[in-house]
Amino acid sequence: MMGEMKFILAISFALFFIGAYGFLTRRNMITMLMAVELMLNAVNINFVVFNKYLFSEKLDGLFFTIFIITIAAAEAAVAIAIIINLYRKFKSIDEDDIDTLKW
Repeated sequence: MMGEMKFILAISFALFFIGAYGFLTRRNMITMLMAVELMLNAVNINFVVFNKYLFSEKLDGLFFTIFIITIAAAEAAVAIAIIINLYRKFKSIDEDDIDTLKW
């Protein structure tokens, strides 16, 4: 049981740092958004695993996971709207091409 938990936590750890690497190294805003979503999903995996193996009688981890999924959906919608507006203004979604916040 603990071996399975460690394996799942290792996958979550890897997913989180793949997302962090993607966020820090990419300049495309869509790719950066996908990297953030990957990190949020890694956190969700942690909540579910700890809830299942350590506190199986409680549902706190599952509620936090549902809350994070809801927040991530709202964050994605707002980020896509911002990216679309930036593309209309600058004709690019590369963050290096966007040099002003006022237009």
